[in-house]
Amino acid sequence: MRKDDLITVTIEDLSSEGLGVGHYDGMAFFIKDTVIGDVAEAKIMKLKKTYGYARLTRLITPSPDRIAARCPVARQCGGCQIQAMSYPAQLRFKEAKVRNNLVRIGKFEHPPMEPIIGMEEPFRYRNKAQFPVGMSKDGRIIAGFYAGRTHAIIECEDCLLGVEENRVILDLVLEHMKEYHIRPYEELTGKGLVRHVMIRKGFATGAVMVCLIVNGDSLPHADALVERLRTIRGMASITLNINREQTNVIMGREIKLLWGQPYIEDTIGNVRFRISPLSFYQVNPLQTEKLYNKALEYAGLTGEETVWDLYCGIGTISLFLAQRAKQVYGVEIVPAAIEDAKANAALNGMTNAKFFVGKAEEVLPEKYEKEGITADVIVVDPPRKGCEESVLATMIQMAPKRIVYVSCDSATLARDLKYLCHHDYELTCCCPTDMFGNSVHVETVCLLSRKDK
Repeated sequence: MRKDDLITVTIEDLSSEGLGVGHYDGMAFFIKDTVIGDVAEAKIMKLKKTYGYARLTRLITPSPDRIAARCPVARQCGGCQIQAMSYPAQLRFKEAKVRNNLVRIGKFEHPPMEPIIGMEEPFRYRNKAQFPVGMSKDGRIIAGFYAGRTHAIIECEDCLLGVEENRVILDLVLEHMKEYHIRPYEELTGKGLVRHVMIRKGFATGAVMVCLIVNGDSLPHADALVERLRTIRGMASITLNINREQTNVIMGREIKLLWGQPYIEDTIGNVRFRISPLSFYQVNPLQTEKLYNKALEYAGLTGEETVWDLYCGIGTISLFLAQRAKQVYGVEIVPAAIEDAKANAALNGMTNAKFFVGKAEEVLPEKYEKEGITADVIVVDPPRKGCEESVLATMIQMAPKRIVYVSCDSATLARDLKYLCHHDYELTCCCPTDMFGNSVHVETVCLLSRKDK
């Protein structure tokens, strides 16, 4: 085989980035814009020793699960990797992905899995969107999303995963920039003013937030834009975020209030949360409630337990648990998130939740060894890389009756479960939850129970 050869491949699986995976002449090939079940003709673009990349040239036999993508820029945009796959097929893929990782990496021969919790509607579910602003090739000011693996903006003001208010807000912002000759930010030169438009909506409250990320101290004629944005139903917060750094990080640290409140509020279940522009908050609140209810079910709380919530963020899971626990301790490395967590506890009148700033691998051993704080239940919701081994070791040392592990990456989840199940725990049940329809990502919640000795 050589570069530019045409090959015929049956797509058997999807990669973690949503590329179709098939085999030809003993080699695995990754092919964009294909779905499981496609028979595709593809042109070889790059060859490695055991695998290669190819570009789709023709669908010979479309998969029975292939559908027409609803978004006109789905192929170019980096956000929706599998919008061309029917939603039932997406759920089957995600459930199989979790199971396969538990078998292959975790070495669980028959993982005790519940059926995946799917969405009623896999569109219009995101309560947050961050739109980069730039110039088109023909000199127009545009907003949209980055194409996969690039910082080239694909023009799209109405992402079908986001709320309908997004398009109205972007139209007003772009019109304001054109009217007052305000230039978008240019990454290459570091010049220009408007970098991103961040929009949030509280699904339960209807409150809307707009945050303009700018390469400067102010926005020309901001009062005029505020007057336009205020007419949008639910508008509650309009802010500027100052980011003068030449960086890929979207948000800066300084925020200036232009109008309204510096935050919005929303609820998940019976718990109310205050959300600022810098707050981490789950982007799919409807599925988050289902995920947290499953975590609460697995925790098996009776009102007498001491619970640790590691990687607690702004206290979303902590406060869910505090509804039924005697005492909850949350740990998070981001100071601003802990301040939000404390404010959210006060907002809900919860006095049985206490929060600590620091690395979980440092705070947990210190509180256990020096202060003797134990745990009946430990809940972990780590970043994609999973838990540090020192955290897992301390969890085992603390010997809680149950560990509830919430994960956004089933590969690192399987690795950590393998470790825990080699040290006095067994995997009792596992439930995938689709939080991100039309993408390859899937959340999973697992219950580990301490073995009787």
